[in-house]
Amino acid sequence: MAKINEIDTEFFADERTSDFTVIGTPAQRSDALGHVTGRTEFFEDRAFPDLAHVKIHRSVHHHARIDDIDCSEALAVPGVLRVITHHDVPANWYLVLRLIGVEPLDEPVLAEDRVLYVGEPIVAVVADTEAAAIEGASRVKVSYTELPAVLDVEEALSPDAPVIKKDGTNYFVYEGHHARRIRFGDVEEGFAQADHVFEWRYSSAPIEHAPTETTGCIVVPQSGNRLLIHSNTQAAFFTLDNTALILDRPFTDLQVKGGTVGGGFGGKVDVMVEPLACIAATLTNRPVKFVYSREEEMQVSSPRAAERIYIKDGVMADGRIVARKVMLYVDSGAYSRHTPYGTTKAAAHLPGPYTIPNVHADCHCVYTNRTPSSAMRGFGVTIADFAIESQMDRIARALDIDPLELRLRNAYRDGDMKAHRKVASGTALIEVIQRAAALVGHDLPPEYLALSSSTPREA
Repeated sequence: MAKINEIDTEFFADERTSDFTVIGTPAQRSDALGHVTGRTEFFEDRAFPDLAHVKIHRSVHHHARIDDIDCSEALAVPGVLRVITHHDVPANWYLVLRLIGVEPLDEPVLAEDRVLYVGEPIVAVVADTEAAAIEGASRVKVSYTELPAVLDVEEALSPDAPVIKKDGTNYFVYEGHHARRIRFGDVEEGFAQADHVFEWRYSSAPIEHAPTETTGCIVVPQSGNRLLIHSNTQAAFFTLDNTALILDRPFTDLQVKGGTVGGGFGGKVDVMVEPLACIAATLTNRPVKFVYSREEEMQVSSPRAAERIYIKDGVMADGRIVARKVMLYVDSGAYSRHTPYGTTKAAAHLPGPYTIPNVHADCHCVYTNRTPSSAMRGFGVTIADFAIESQMDRIARALDIDPLELRLRNAYRDGDMKAHRKVASGTALIEVIQRAAALVGHDLPPEYLALSSSTPREA
């Protein structure tokens, strides 16, 4: 077996010119050589003298009022340096997406008077060693009054559901509306003229990213009261800007050094560890490490949101869809994070790549007493696509129509008006279906082979 310094690096050499010939050829990842030779540096590979550690005391209830917090036993643990509560956080309420104008700020860095999900952070303990920090966090005493919890998206929207959000609704408000809405044509009239009406429900469960490297950072005090943040964030500027806002400090006080992520898939775009590590480093004037255990990564890092989708279609006997009504419920969990944006992405993707004259959609971003959800690989779009295309297959079976022919009958073409009142252009869906059918030996009738995305639709 070749030694590291004997690896044939010719494989990694990229001698292609920039002539856009990548498709169909091997393409070298920019970080491949470092990974396979073991030279890639992750944030935990850095060692600093006098490194302190942060661990968290977390909620044991889905929904509860905090009556009292007693940190005396935690402070008595040998090696414990400080405890941090919400009083130590300069701007405790935040929302990652405020950087693009999304409001209100709805999540505390550390809980104040109540907790909204199991695992919500309440107290951070800073200690000389990781073991001391863990012991100190375990000795924090929190007195609660348990409150009713809501754990289902549709129950959360019912009139008698307990309101869990301080703004008075269990849903994100989009421009004064209870949901991100689409209104195009008259969907009820479309259902009335349809030969068939089909309605099915689709759902997904939360998915944890389970990265090989758990979420974490090391913060090192610098001269001039500046802070250097070694992080495995996927979004360095989201991290820098949000952390500065939480610390109520100029952005120029912070430097984020990242670039290497040991698995993220969207889960490391949230700003979860850096603000508390920065506060701990400032209070102790020592380098501070805050990294999730595997249990914490599985319990409290943001999963893909669970979604529930109802699709009702009015269809003519020949397979033309004349009306589509979609009710989408996205489980944001206790706080917003990236889910209002993900819900908007879902709405933007409806009603799929099909020209339907009557469309009605309500896409709800719902708050429940579950772990807050966030970004994950096409979030908002992935499950919507699954539901839409499953719906198309079920309609095809019900009407005994070839599923590709059903899609070709309804595929949008250049010049069609989409449900968002945008004119479709550069569609090419018809050609993609035709090519896919040819590749798998699926024969299409001549009239479907003759279709083109550039041919105007008959009135």
